[in-house]
This record gives sequence, structure tokens and C-alpha cells, in this order.
Amino acid sequence: MKHPREVLLGAQAATAYLPVCDHYSGVEARMRKSLQLQAEMIEEFGACVFDVTLDCEDGAPVGAEAEHAAMVVALATLASDKARVAVRVHAVDHPAFESDMAVIAGNLSGRLSHIMIPKVESLADVLKAEQALLAASAGDVPLHVLIESPLAIHNAFEIAAHPSVQSLSFGLMDFVSSHGGAIPFDAMGSQGQFTHPLVLRAKLEMASACHAYGKVPSHCVVTEFNDPAAMTAAARRAARELGYARMWSIHPNQIRPILEAFAPSEGEIEDAVKIITAAEQAGWAPISFSGKLHDRASYRYFWQVLERAHQTGRAIPAEAHIYFKPALC
Repeated sequence: MKHPREVLLGAQAATAYLPVCDHYSGVEARMRKSLQLQAEMIEEFGACVFDVTLDCEDGAPVGAEAEHAAMVVALATLASDKARVAVRVHAVDHPAFESDMAVIAGNLSGRLSHIMIPKVESLADVLKAEQALLAASAGDVPLHVLIESPLAIHNAFEIAAHPSVQSLSFGLMDFVSSHGGAIPFDAMGSQGQFTHPLVLRAKLEMASACHAYGKVPSHCVVTEFNDPAAMTAAARRAARELGYARMWSIHPNQIRPILEAFAPSEGEIEDAVKIITAAEQAGWAPISFSGKLHDRASYRYFWQVLERAHQTGRAIPAEAHIYFKPALC
């Protein structure tokens, strides 16, 4: 029996199966707490529902980049086999980039879920990161790239097309500040980032580039981390209006609102299970469900509902458990 992903997604069946939340920590104490929280939530949900990304770019003190990278390696080595741990290194033009990649990718190639490359402007930056991975004998580690400028948005389709790139993230604050004051500060806020035309256009362009090449678009941060309503509203708009499949968290309080916003409803999950089960029994031929015709186009949609339910730790009816083995978590 072929898996529904293989039957319905075709060439895109190899598209990254990523948790919907990417949680960032840059200070050692917070890194340790993030890894512990991840372990606790794996036990709670039975799946890894968020990545932990250990941050070298903003986390490393100036002049102590090497020591910070070594600490990150030590922490990542302690993570369990079920954990998903990533690292954000310095930008490709930073003096610490090559040593970051040599130390982190060279020592953690078998443990990293991905490496995040910030301030990617063009395909040339991706190629430089790829070469650094190969030099560290870590060519299988996926690259995630951070799109933070008008030029990067212009090149987003070319960047997303590269086979080593698994996901693109939108860097809101740097994108706004890169406009030299032409975009007001309130466009960095939880409301302004969804209304300013240049910011909104950039988000849509990046998401479109990702979907064109089967990559995962990841939405930017919400800086109001003590405002759960703002966090939930922003995550819901990113997921339902802008086509994003993943979002950054910068505080533990943001993780569950992201999971909630990106999760399908109980009714959507129940319908998806019924439709996928009936479709499989029909050999994926067209069926009638609740008086409506369904075929592979709608099967594909409802299968993705089930994937999103699993990614967000939602309860899935027993008849669909066979589709979600531990290896997919």
C-alpha cells in the first residue's frame, strides 16, 4: 500500500515535513529551557511539534563567537534522538561564518534538523553556504534561509529553487529597517506588518516562491511576546490569509498560540479522515461525500489537513494512525 503522501503529492512528496513552530533561543540558560520544554511537549503530544533553533547570530557576544559556537555544539549533543535541533549561524559575509559552519556542521551533521543562514541576498549566498556544508562533510543538512531585504525578495524564487534550501523565513524587522525610514516603525508591530503594502507584498512574494518549488514558507516574529491575543491573531492571519506553513517563536509563551493558530479544527480533521479513508478504499478514484464530488485535487487538500493536524499535535482518529509512524515526527 502506497502512503497517501506518495499517491497525492507526487514530486512534492519529498517536501519538508516540518513542525509549524520554529523557536529561537540565544542565551545558554534559555537554550537549555527550550530543549527541556521541547522534550516535555514531545511526551505530551507524541510528536515533535516545534523546532528549537540555537542562535549564534544574535546570541553570540562580539569577540566570543567561537566560544558560543562550541557551547551550542555541546548543548545540541545532549538533545534526545526525538528532538529537532537547529542552529542559526552568522551571515555568509561575517568573519565568523566559516568557523561557525566548520564547528557546528562538522560536529553536528547527524543531529541537526537544519542550519539557518541569515541575511541571504542571492543565490550566490546559498551556494557559499552549500560549499561550507560540503567542506564540513555535512552536505545532507538542509539549509533554511532568512529573507530580510528588498533585494532578497527580488531573488526569492531563485533562492527557493535551490535543492539544498528547505525553507525560507521572512525577517520582518531587518526588512523594514532596510528601507531607510521609508517604512514606518509601526510596520514592525503585530498589526502594521499585515497592513503596510510593501511588507504585505514582500510576505506574499516570499510565500509564493516557496510554494512554487515545494519549500516551506516560515512567518516572522511577533515582538509583543506578552500579548497572547496579538500572537494568536498574527499567527492565524499568516496561516489562513498569507499561505504560511510555519512561524517563528521568540518566547515560550508564543509556542502554543502558534500551534493553535496553524491547527485544523476537530471537524476538519474528522472530515479529512473520512474522505481520505473512503478515497483509499476506492483506489483514489472519485467519490461522493456529503453530496459533493471529491477527486485527487480535494484528496490532496484533505491529506494536507491531516498532516497539519499531526504537525500541531492534534488528536487524530484511530483509523488514520497508520499514516503517522514515529519516523514522520
